[in-house]
Amino acid sequence: MAQMFYEQDCNLDYLKGKKIAIVGYGSQGHAHALNLKDSGCDVVVALYEGSKSWKKAEDAGLTVMTTAEAAKVADLIMILINDEKQQKMYENDIAPYLRPGMILAFAHGFNIHFGCIKPPADVDVIMVAPKGPGHTVRSQYLEGKGVPDLIAVYQDASGKAQDYALAYAAGIGGARAGILKTTFREETETDLFGEQCVLCGGVTALMKAGFDTLVEAGYQPENAYFECIHEMKLIVDLIFAHGFAGMRYSISNTAEYGDYEVGKRLITDETKKEMKKVLSEIQDGTFARNWLLENQAGCPHFLAKRRIEAGSQLEQVGKDLRSKMSWGTKTEAL
Repeated sequence: MAQMFYEQDCNLDYLKGKKIAIVGYGSQGHAHALNLKDSGCDVVVALYEGSKSWKKAEDAGLTVMTTAEAAKVADLIMILINDEKQQKMYENDIAPYLRPGMILAFAHGFNIHFGCIKPPADVDVIMVAPKGPGHTVRSQYLEGKGVPDLIAVYQDASGKAQDYALAYAAGIGGARAGILKTTFREETETDLFGEQCVLCGGVTALMKAGFDTLVEAGYQPENAYFECIHEMKLIVDLIFAHGFAGMRYSISNTAEYGDYEVGKRLITDETKKEMKKVLSEIQDGTFARNWLLENQAGCPHFLAKRRIEAGSQLEQVGKDLRSKMSWGTKTEAL
């Protein structure tokens, strides 16, 4: 049984007297910084010179420094920039200023697990990973609630690494919802697998295949979009709130019958075999190596795919339909 922690298991006093540097001020960075500040912690935001987020963080009442300046004075450094940018930033702006007893924190285990960042033995290395987007981490905190967090300890130089992780999770509101203890390896590999096979790669490929199948059969693209993309939120919201059984209770018997009869024809043993192959490529480092090499080359394949997908018929139809809706489409600016 997984080990869970709540507010009574956490002690914010472990962060008392410690200066916390939040590296990055994007979706997660702004939420961590503001939640910790509101929890009474001493927070600075660490950004590169000329960052567009510098003024935004200052306007929110936060102290901003360059990452190197922050590393010199911080006791705990939480790195919240993109995976592919962390190694170079760490080597240039953090590693030279690490002192014994400092705490190095991450919200995803990629760079530690795959050996891109190799901290010295005299610092704690922890993970605190909210299982939700940053704007939700912030909004839930403001409502007196929280987003569940994962915590992990990679290196316990002080003997208090888990206490620090729990305190940090409590500071951003995670202890209100529940904190699950995991490992850097488990979080990294399951996160990558979930993104690739289900949440992003799997779901978008399934929706796109459904849209294309209907359009190629002569149906209106708008109708295909509604059936294969727009209504996905309805189903996912029902699953999120009530599980598969609750979703099936809420849909028609016709839809439920189709669920049982057809889903297994699409997600076959061959599909699962390919999923296992994807998982093995994550576990042995193939995916990480390919992604880092892609970045070293300037991301030509990645950026080309982004352009192609953004220009697809599906995207154009969806953009047009969403512009006509007055409900359910407002998100943070993309």
